[in-house]
Amino acid sequence: MEKIEYTGTVWAINHNNPEPLVQHCLKKLQDYGIKKEDIKITDAPDNVQVGEIVVEIWPYHLDIARVRTIRNESFISGLVMQIELKADEQGNYID
Repeated sequence: MEKIEYTGTVWAINHNNPEPLVQHCLKKLQDYGIKKEDIKITDAPDNVQVGEIVVEIWPYHLDIARVRTIRNESFISGLVMQIELKADEQGNYID
C-alpha cells in the first residue's frame, strides 16, 4: 500500500457526512500513513499552506490532493490519489 507523503496539517473536508463514514475515512487515512493527530476535520479549511494535503470526503471514495498555490484566500490543489471505500450490501464499510 502506498503511503501519503505529507507535512503539517491534513485537511479532511466534511460536508455533513454521517459519523460512521467520517470515522471510516479517518481509519483509511491512518492506513495510508497519516497520523490521526495531524488530521483536522472541517467544512472549510483556513490558513492552508502550500504543500499540505486536502482530503475531500465522498460516500464511496476519498480524493487526496496537494495544495499547489493559494490565491485570494482560496487554494488550488492537484489530485495525488483516490482511495476507494468499500461497503457491504447493508452499507457497512468493510475495508
